[in-house]
Amino acid sequence: MLIDEALPPLLADLLPADCGAAAEWLNRGCACISVDRQSLKQALEGGDGTLTHAELLATRPHLFSDSVVFVSEAHLSRMAQIIAALEEVLALPAYRQRVLAHAPAVARHTPAAAGVFLGYDFHLGPAGPQLIEINSNAGGALLNARLLRAQRACCEPVARMMPISAPIEASFVAMFREEWRLATGDSPDRPLARVAIVDQRPAEQYLAPEFELFRQLFETNGISAVVADPAELAFDGRCLWCRGERVDLVYNRLTDFALDEPPQAALRAAYLADAVVLTPHPQMHALYADKRNLVALGDGQWLAQIGVGERQRQLLASGIPRTEEVIAGNAEAFWATRRQWFFKPAAGFGSKAAYRGDKLTRRVFEEIARGGYVAQALVAPSGRRLLVDGVEQDFKLDLRNYVYRGAVQLVSARVYRGQTTNFRTPGGGFAAVLPVACQGQPPGGCR
Repeated sequence: MLIDEALPPLLADLLPADCGAAAEWLNRGCACISVDRQSLKQALEGGDGTLTHAELLATRPHLFSDSVVFVSEAHLSRMAQIIAALEEVLALPAYRQRVLAHAPAVARHTPAAAGVFLGYDFHLGPAGPQLIEINSNAGGALLNARLLRAQRACCEPVARMMPISAPIEASFVAMFREEWRLATGDSPDRPLARVAIVDQRPAEQYLAPEFELFRQLFETNGISAVVADPAELAFDGRCLWCRGERVDLVYNRLTDFALDEPPQAALRAAYLADAVVLTPHPQMHALYADKRNLVALGDGQWLAQIGVGERQRQLLASGIPRTEEVIAGNAEAFWATRRQWFFKPAAGFGSKAAYRGDKLTRRVFEEIARGGYVAQALVAPSGRRLLVDGVEQDFKLDLRNYVYRGAVQLVSARVYRGQTTNFRTPGGGFAAVLPVACQGQPPGGCR
């Protein structure tokens, strides 16, 4: 169904190779794809756990959007190229030395595990995908995998964009097994047997339903799993225990990235003793997710000095908005130009304590000027126009690439209104991404 009859009736009116324009047109004018709620119910309740679709709707009504987001294949490819370039830089000793110098001491411990579920978050600006931030324990991957199962098309041209069923969940299980293999070697004598999914007060977390889905996924694949608070863990000097059972691997959903708080004491000790596989881990956060790293990644002269190739430097220069650390010496200059910037805490997550410059009060900026913040050139998010209760509404969106060892596993969108993603917007939430082809004729009219 078109929601703007002034738009051209056929996508063929667009240049065949201009998949970016085609995706923009679809996001603005086509709302004919929606979530099949019965299929979503089946996807969420397929295990033998306690999660129910009805409970999810009652407690988290804006977790899932009812529509998809269209993204050009060119933009998907560009994001993957930027990620690959970043991965090359992050492997360089000079980069690691620079960013670990301001990291907490625990981050200097180098485990064998690579770290699961990096989240590379992008806005689609006029110059193409712009990397806004990297998250080291990005949530939502399994929820989005299940959401992808529940998509339906109400017109044949868009049906041709629908994803071919792929074993995304199987790749997630394989990833955790790979983390175990990296840490323990290839010996078949000790397979991954028990996983603890750990967060503080897990039942109270907004993404608690995903913890239960992961528990079910592990159990279905022959891996015992438990969802636990870190205070339930105990370390005896050799092994980590939870509820009387030895834990092989901890799937870490904590936002205490340095494991500094008292409830994390047992987990921290076991991690530093290499007595448990912790993933993601403190070093992963320090290397990827500290937002001061974007300052280094945007320093083209320094990147050249440490041996980064010209193509990689060009990708990073075009794909990372200008980012600078806010210090006392430049604070007044940032205040004067605040409308051009987005201010974020260097070690922040989930948009907490992050501010658009045009929304800042002087009092809040004085706190920012004390240190611990970066300023990032403002890149407006792209949009999605949807029908909500029969009324057209314009939404913002960002794109999250879930990545393991440099490979993009899944791309999803978060649709929202307001300053940042919030899961409080009727009609918003996680949304599946459909790629718009760049070769051949674009799909026909969407009616």
